[in-house]
Amino acid sequence: MPPFGVPAVISLSFWGGVWGAIMIPIIDRFRGSTYWIWAIVFGALAPTLVAWFVVAPLKHQPIAAGWKPAAMMIGPIVNGVWGLGTALFYRLFSRR
Repeated sequence: MPPFGVPAVISLSFWGGVWGAIMIPIIDRFRGSTYWIWAIVFGALAPTLVAWFVVAPLKHQPIAAGWKPAAMMIGPIVNGVWGLGTALFYRLFSRR
């Protein structure tokens, strides 16, 4: 990935870890279904909005996926599933 030539899988793994480190302290205070809902909402909104309005302009791409509804749905869905998966792994592997 430009500008440093880092492979995409390494870049995505790094940024997934950064977002996870931000998300977990925020959602960890919730219990029950609220925990899972916040994981999905955080995942769907925070990384997607940053990708649309910060990363896209830096990469000289149109903001918000060019405002095309079909393209705009991909980010929140994929990132929402990421949030759910990250929350699940955190619950499975964390000690209380």
